Amino acid sequence: MRRAGDFYRQALALATELGMRPLQAHCHRGLGTLYSQTGQAEQARAELSTAIEMYREMEMTFWLPETEKALAELEGQ
Repeated sequence: MRRAGDFYRQALALATELGMRPLQAHCHRGLGTLYSQTGQAEQARAELSTAIEMYREMEMTFWLPETEKALAELEGQ
């Protein structure tokens, strides 16, 4: 799992450098899911919230409900 986090962070850094906002949002979502699976709830909330904000800003409605659901499930724990 640690390597997966490293890869997500590398992808996020590259996406940020290249201005690829959709990929940035996906990376935040992936990190949030990973943190959730590894019991790091606070980090998961932060990453999922960032992804939700970015999806809303870009009107990426396909990914928004699933990400909101993941955050709600995390909040319910």
